[in-house]
Amino acid sequence: MPKSKRDRVVALTRTKKKAYETKKDLVTDIQECTEKYTNIFLVEVHNERNNLLKEIRESWKSSRLFMGRNKVMAVGLGRTPEAEIKPSLHKLAAGLAGSRGLLFTNETLETVKGWFAEHKKFCFARSGTVATETVVLPEGPLDMPHSMEPQLRQLGLPTRLKDGVVVLDAEHTVCTAGKAVTTQQAHILKHLGNLMAEFQISLIGHWTEGKYNILQDNTMEAE
Repeated sequence: MPKSKRDRVVALTRTKKKAYETKKDLVTDIQECTEKYTNIFLVEVHNERNNLLKEIRESWKSSRLFMGRNKVMAVGLGRTPEAEIKPSLHKLAAGLAGSRGLLFTNETLETVKGWFAEHKKFCFARSGTVATETVVLPEGPLDMPHSMEPQLRQLGLPTRLKDGVVVLDAEHTVCTAGKAVTTQQAHILKHLGNLMAEFQISLIGHWTEGKYNILQDNTMEAE
């Protein structure tokens, strides 16, 4: 009987080597981009969605957007004045954390700021998203297909079917403004068509010609 592919043992050294090569390639990419592009932006993604990030990359084909592996990207830039490959890049590297990334481009500062200020999209909230409003469902009929009633009940809504109509037996607060949305609440909001989260990319810092500036409230503060 032939062995299943799942039973095959993959050498740990092979996986470590692949991971090392991936990191090495990223460092090389970062360093090559610092030579190719005149501007580097430290960016932060809010309410990240892969499909929307893909759209951003499509719109900025002549530039490069790197997200993830912040520590590796910081190595590529140089984390100290001694290790940086160009002046002041260690200041840019210090800001790489969390949901931040790097945008390499030859577009001007004004063009980049203007484009990202206009390109924001509302999307469905996910677990952990802070609610921007309090959503309360009143007692009575719900404008939803009758086939969804069992699922709504599983999500915690006090529902039942009455003459083929989904009915809420009591007023129900789905979420409260300022509080994190749970997984169940996120599903309910999606069923309601409530686009509570906003996907956007904000500009945190800007590097060009050996100088790094922090971008705050549309002003530049030299560091």
